[in-house]
Amino acid sequence: MQTIKQGYRSVSTIVSLNWDRAIMTAILMLALYLGGYVALL
Repeated sequence: MQTIKQGYRSVSTIVSLNWDRAIMTAILMLALYLGGYVALL
């Protein structure tokens, strides 16, 4: 039950943030990950 509460709290925190900021952060992390993957090839 406590885990569910913590998960809900983190989700509501993300929702309360700007969606643009969250999306840009996700895109940046994905770009860095893909860049590192390509560099290893």
